[in-house]
Amino acid sequence: MKKKKKINLKESGFVILKQRYLVKNENNEIIETPEQLFERVARSVAEAEKRFSQRKDRVEYYTEKFYELMANFDFLPNSPTLMNAGRPLGQLSACFVLPIEDSLDSIFETLKYAALIHKSGGGTGFSFSNLRPKGDIVASTQGVASGPLSFIKVFDSATEAIKQGGKRRGANMGILRVDHPDIEEFILAKRDSNQLNNFNLSVAITDKFMEALRKKEKFPLINPRNKSIVKHVDPEKLFDLIVESAWACGDPGVIFIDTINKYNPTLHIGKIEATNPCGEQPLLPFESCNLGSINLANFVENGQINWKRLKEVIHLAVRFLDNVIEINKFPLPQIAKITRLNRKIGLGVMGFADMLIKLNISYADKKALEIAEDVMKFINKESVKASQELGKERGNFPAYPGSIWDKPGSPYMRNATTTTIAPTGSISLIAGVSSGIEPLFGIYYERKTLDNTVLKEIHPLFIEKLKEEGYSDKEIDNIIEKVKEKGILKNLNLPESIKKIFVTTYEISPEQHLLIQKAFQKYTHNAVSKTINLPSYISVEDVKKIYLKAYELELKGVTIYRYGSKPNQVIFIGGAKEIELSCPICSFSLM
Repeated sequence: MKKKKKINLKESGFVILKQRYLVKNENNEIIETPEQLFERVARSVAEAEKRFSQRKDRVEYYTEKFYELMANFDFLPNSPTLMNAGRPLGQLSACFVLPIEDSLDSIFETLKYAALIHKSGGGTGFSFSNLRPKGDIVASTQGVASGPLSFIKVFDSATEAIKQGGKRRGANMGILRVDHPDIEEFILAKRDSNQLNNFNLSVAITDKFMEALRKKEKFPLINPRNKSIVKHVDPEKLFDLIVESAWACGDPGVIFIDTINKYNPTLHIGKIEATNPCGEQPLLPFESCNLGSINLANFVENGQINWKRLKEVIHLAVRFLDNVIEINKFPLPQIAKITRLNRKIGLGVMGFADMLIKLNISYADKKALEIAEDVMKFINKESVKASQELGKERGNFPAYPGSIWDKPGSPYMRNATTTTIAPTGSISLIAGVSSGIEPLFGIYYERKTLDNTVLKEIHPLFIEKLKEEGYSDKEIDNIIEKVKEKGILKNLNLPESIKKIFVTTYEISPEQHLLIQKAFQKYTHNAVSKTINLPSYISVEDVKKIYLKAYELELKGVTIYRYGSKPNQVIFIGGAKEIELSCPICSFSLM
């Protein structure tokens, strides 16, 4: 490989790399540079080319291409790929869904599988909906069942013990259908802040439930063991309980399970019951997916989007992710089988807020919705083209016959899905850009890392903008000190044009948050990870409107977070525990 490009890392990016990604020896000493990390990953992923071509130069060619892709921060793969590619463990996927059937054997076998996945840096999602309700009969022992929540607590405790090898926080998604008899207990499970800290929870809401809610009709709760109706409930009271709990502590979120299966690309293989921990990746039982994200901030040149260069990166990134499936050392044979059957990949984005700033567009404006649609439509279209080209070159995914891609005039498709919008928590820190499709959290914010290191960040584009506007170094220093107090620009003596462009998450209306999510979901095969961040004073009724609007917009799921509603919040705007916000360019008009 020719002389490697020097990687330009911000301090926070280097801290994250040192903590989680760079190889260490038995004495816990770092023995790898960032350049060596990206070379290790690039070479390992490029090795897959040997399986499809006899040309000896192809591995070297794609090693160079993949290295440049990552070293320039044009694209980064999910964390397990960065951690494990070219290393003995070799497990490269981020997202897994594991099945849980109604037996102790299944429950504890799945727990063992989850432990193996967590150890490798992956996250797991489970539907507990097949478990019989609390108090139900257990014929084999003449006893009574303890219910899904008791086993969710067992899984949580196991995750706490493993902590994913110290590299990442244990990550799980626990899902229960809205028609399960234990649904109320599940909804209330995280009201106690000491419970289930290694789980996100989501209620799988069905179209039948939403219809009952609309018609104000009683809704049946059904025992999954024998499909008998246990009782009928008022759907509005149940929905209000979900909303109140989300307002109080951020959980549960909701996934619209019938909407997810409406767009299930391989419904002939099976129905989807669960997602990965952040909800963006619906998967079949035992299925995994590897993700990667394009850094949109890098594709604005002279106030315009460079579509030509973006296309080149999309095609290279799809090849990279398909190669990952080839070299991946899956933790279980069942996972290897279904993953290779569908070959799902999830190409997404990060740095969307930074792209808007560079385009001089406010995240709160309608123009931001147009950019979101245009960009994701382009990524989706080109990623499909890239997958079709790979299908012609390498063969279709094996479950292609009978899938949504199996239609006249479209004979090739390498991957059952190509696009996913992930939260990009760590990789966006490495790249030094905004997370996923989220707006700026704050112009200045403080974030706790895994080992409780506090990263303090002032947004670099804000400083650039001040310099462009002619502020002196001394004036900029004074402005920064004021921003550090609150983290936002409200009440600062700055031009409204700057305040508008550097709008932050809690200054943006819930409706705009949802419409941005919708704009991306419209052109995303899988789902979209997006948090509807809300100021502390938002009402329960406002949260209810958000959940109803999300269903109306045909989103696959929605998560809200009210500022300060968790005692152990990991990121703060400035040093402020409380924020008071009102935004002249935002309004709440969901209904």
